[in-house]
Amino acid sequence: MKLTAYLDGIGLLGPDLDNWDTAQPILAGATDYAPRAIVVPPPLALPPAERRRVGLPVKIALAVAQEAIATAQADAGQLASVFASSGADGDNCDVICRTLASEDRQLSPTRFHNSVHNAPAGYWGIASGAMTPATVLCAYDGSFGAGLLEAMSQVGVSATGTLLVAYEAPYPEPLHAKRPFPAAFGLALVLMPQQGPHTLACLQVELAAGPADHLANPDLEALRRQIPSARSLPLLQALARGHAARVVLEYLEPLSLAVEVQPCR
Repeated sequence: MKLTAYLDGIGLLGPDLDNWDTAQPILAGATDYAPRAIVVPPPLALPPAERRRVGLPVKIALAVAQEAIATAQADAGQLASVFASSGADGDNCDVICRTLASEDRQLSPTRFHNSVHNAPAGYWGIASGAMTPATVLCAYDGSFGAGLLEAMSQVGVSATGTLLVAYEAPYPEPLHAKRPFPAAFGLALVLMPQQGPHTLACLQVELAAGPADHLANPDLEALRRQIPSARSLPLLQALARGHAARVVLEYLEPLSLAVEVQPCR
């Protein structure tokens, strides 16, 4: 069974991938990829108090979500959302663990609620004013595939536009030694049940068997292998090239996701 949705907007943030516009020629192979430190814009849509308190995962999630919404010229308040990440705020979790292991175990309530897995979804509701349903999920290295499958299912079953946001941020030591992400990475897709004036491509997704697609560029391939949300890069590459393609993405072994991309422009 294939799930179908129309892609109206894309947001992207990663090393040397500052946004979707600047990333397209890099992913298409027209411009060299030169990995550098990620630059995360401040979450200006949040009130000042919340803006000061949020961690890196929230900033990444909000940045790509807002870019995707702007590209699609969509009303965030009308879209359901799916947030997918293999972990929560590692910095906050580290501080909480260190505090609980110390003699003074008093924790800030703000630090606690920023550490939970659904914090970015909650802050998105504050930033966008959206009161539509939000799904938050985690599937370890298959988190992007799980998020894409869930978002496509919501579009197909409910005929409702859905915002997919997938993101990761590095952990501090000693957590980094066990879960070594080389950089932060995030992307967002606005998926709609029908083609519209801003539609970029039609996507069809189905479960498949076999290995995921790799990238020819060794630096981009390293990013794909090391960061769960960057497992989306073969799909983003196909979209950047702008022609019909079939890509296979990692999901939960032994299953993969096959995505057929048909440009609408």
